[in-house]
Amino acid sequence: MAMTVHVDIVSAEGHLYSGQGEMIYAPAVMGEIGIAPRHAPLVTQLKPGEVRVDPGSGKPHEHFYVSGGMIEVQPFKVTVLADTGVRAADLDEAAASEAKRRAEDALANSAADMDLAKAQVELAEAVAQLRAIERLRKGS
Repeated sequence: MAMTVHVDIVSAEGHLYSGQGEMIYAPAVMGEIGIAPRHAPLVTQLKPGEVRVDPGSGKPHEHFYVSGGMIEVQPFKVTVLADTGVRAADLDEAAASEAKRRAEDALANSAADMDLAKAQVELAEAVAQLRAIERLRKGS
């Protein structure tokens, strides 16, 4: 039997996931990280993107979208504290595409009501949501 680590994914809205995983993948600010059981302790920020949990035993991966937050890694426990989070299957592609279009318009139009930093954040979140949707479709 393969080794696993306990995984908890929570957001301000509530608890998203609690279970075992052979591997966890998360979008850290310096790049995607992969976490296996007995990983060295780590605390780092997350950027908008997809958190994936591989439960092992041939079961399908669990996919979640997080808008940012923190991840704490201990040798036998991983905790994701997301600013906001949702199961990737529950993402609304039309809403994400519209948010991306609005943010791109705001960035292109310097006289827009939305300030530049807010537009950049919204664009990053929309693009991350669309990537999570695409990855879920491909089944990877």
